[in-house]
Amino acid sequence: MPWRDSIGLITFVLMHNTPGGPWDREKPLDPRVVENLNRKFGLDRPLHEQFVSYMWNALRLDLGPSYQYRGRSVTDIIAERLPMSIQLGVLALAVSLLLAVPLGMLAALRQNTWLDYTSLFFATIGVTVPSFVMAIFLIMVFGVWLSWLPVMATNWGDWRAWLLPTLTLALFPTAFIARLTRASMLEAIRQDYVRTARAKGLAERIVVTRHALRNALLPVVTVVGPATAGLITGSFFVETMFSFPGIGRLFVQAVSQRDYSVIMGTTLLYAALIAFANLVVDVAYGFVDPRIKAEG
Repeated sequence: MPWRDSIGLITFVLMHNTPGGPWDREKPLDPRVVENLNRKFGLDRPLHEQFVSYMWNALRLDLGPSYQYRGRSVTDIIAERLPMSIQLGVLALAVSLLLAVPLGMLAALRQNTWLDYTSLFFATIGVTVPSFVMAIFLIMVFGVWLSWLPVMATNWGDWRAWLLPTLTLALFPTAFIARLTRASMLEAIRQDYVRTARAKGLAERIVVTRHALRNALLPVVTVVGPATAGLITGSFFVETMFSFPGIGRLFVQAVSQRDYSVIMGTTLLYAALIAFANLVVDVAYGFVDPRIKAEG
């Protein structure tokens, strides 16, 4: 898999050219201790040997030991954190689709009305405002001023603890998909097949749902993959802001602590997840678009 090797090589070069190291502390360690640690974790070998050895072991799902979580392998740490991140990402994606598609459709059907202008206004804010800014805003409003939701949750078994991270992570894809749905819907309702359906006397509900909306959703399906990638990368900020015990926060902590094995492992995992999401979207698009079936 060339993409895996390329991403691994870029990550490896960047982290080894970044100032600092895994044994840097406020109080410097004894040089003999550092030498023993480097020998123990194989950091005294030439860099090209370290890279080749790591990538070969990664093929067997052996991501090496963590430098900071002593006695634990990176594979075990990721296996512990990954389910939480997947749940957060799936919830955010579901919220995005459930909100964005109806909003985009209604905005198109009520073009140039207050509903259209309002949805465009909030969609523009959702696209342009960074997720960490929205996180601070939501924390201040719902966590501090109204005290409705916990700001720094400790019990992730409580459903309320998931609301702020999920909403923050879902804002950008919701805004983006809503704008795309509106534009696609406007184009669809002007097509000849929609005019023909109306001329045949079909109910407006049937015209909209069976003819216009079905074709308008095709471009939306194509952006689910990039939207999933956005949720994955956006989780870095969101998980850190809300102290969420997921892969994104693990990656940020590993970067600050120069835990090379965790950095490499999480980066390769993110790359694999993004590739898998795009593959699923390509397959799904072949099922929902009859033109793809005909060409195949």
